Amino acid sequence: MGPSEDGLQRPRSNETPKESSLGFSMGWLWYLAVLAACAAWKYTSAATPSSIHPPPQSVIIDPLDFAALGNNGSFRQSAFTQFFNPTNSTPPFFQVFHEDFLSVLGSTASIRVVASNPGFAFAHEAPIWVPETDEVFFASNDGGALGMSDLNHNNQVSKISLTEVAQALQGSGSNTSAVNVTVTKLDLPGSIQMTNGGTGPFRGSLVLVNSGRGPLPPSVALVNPSPPHNVTILLDNYYGRQFNSLNDVKIHPGSGKLYFTDAPYGFLNQFRGPLLMPNQVYRFDPDTRSVRVVADQFDKSNGIAFSQDGKNAFVTDTGSSGGFLGMNQTRPATIYKYDVDPITHSFANRRVFAYSDTGIPDGIQLDTKGNVYSGCGDGVHVWSPDGTLIGKFFLGTTSANMVFAGKGQLVIMGETAVYLAQIAAEGFNLSLP
Repeated sequence: MGPSEDGLQRPRSNETPKESSLGFSMGWLWYLAVLAACAAWKYTSAATPSSIHPPPQSVIIDPLDFAALGNNGSFRQSAFTQFFNPTNSTPPFFQVFHEDFLSVLGSTASIRVVASNPGFAFAHEAPIWVPETDEVFFASNDGGALGMSDLNHNNQVSKISLTEVAQALQGSGSNTSAVNVTVTKLDLPGSIQMTNGGTGPFRGSLVLVNSGRGPLPPSVALVNPSPPHNVTILLDNYYGRQFNSLNDVKIHPGSGKLYFTDAPYGFLNQFRGPLLMPNQVYRFDPDTRSVRVVADQFDKSNGIAFSQDGKNAFVTDTGSSGGFLGMNQTRPATIYKYDVDPITHSFANRRVFAYSDTGIPDGIQLDTKGNVYSGCGDGVHVWSPDGTLIGKFFLGTTSANMVFAGKGQLVIMGETAVYLAQIAAEGFNLSLP
């Protein structure tokens, strides 16, 4: 399916409702009016809601089109192997469910591959943008498919230069064609084992949380982003007990404390021993080295993020992804929202924020407008601050995490590829000077 004259990809005629002479879906107009989402939905080839023209790689899907599929409808049986792509559009593209996603994208948005290696899942997790050098660091898949790591082999941390990406894009002569820049592996000491989460910079260093490997312990570490990449291990135990396999980490805005999740994936991917502790969220003071539990009752705690003001926390539970035990889509694939206590900084008032329709919500980020982004089974999903799914960066493959890298740039981990989405939305500062 190709774009129409106005540059917008449209669903096939047998998959969408009839359009009026103005070119908009009357069902979507009624839906938005009922919700009072905006004063009017005016959509022609030259104007759209909020006067934002949909970018060429976007596909608009009216929720009313699929709310009732009928007795003979094509229902999905698997959240892991069947994607929701009713227009059969070729990824990558922007899947728009609500007009608010157009404000995230802007009218000139684009998405493309900027680095790839089809045989190696080099771009799995722990994305960190370092503004001073305009580089993005990330880790390969630890113990998973195409990760080239297991009980006997560590995973790797690498980086790309966004300066090189910008030069490659300029030389490509295209707004959408893929490029393939250099991926540079970091030479890290053996104290860094199976990196899965990262954030920062924290006082000039990368913050890496590591799952550990075999008897080698999970840890929270500071790593110099410049050679020789010297390492400081901040924490590798809870009062003498090893963690299961640390998964993700963020710096709390304001307090500067590190919050990290512990998950069972080292065991489930068969490079760590049996679980010895619950799967929980921890707060760690890097100055005093004090550590405490701030949230529990998870199946598999995974991604973590904070609102820009630090008043709310978001944690993903990826219980339905079970490693060698298989997938069980009756278990959580859920994002929980919490209030952060202003005094103790512990988590309270847990409630469901969102549930992923495809795969699991893994790593998580927020933009300056409070929209929530999470890597899922078909790409990156975006929810509004009230938990409404407004759109997807549809990759047609799993994304575990992403990071904003400067104004209007979202760098997306796609396992065997890194994607760059150039959009209108902006991230806020995740670092601590």
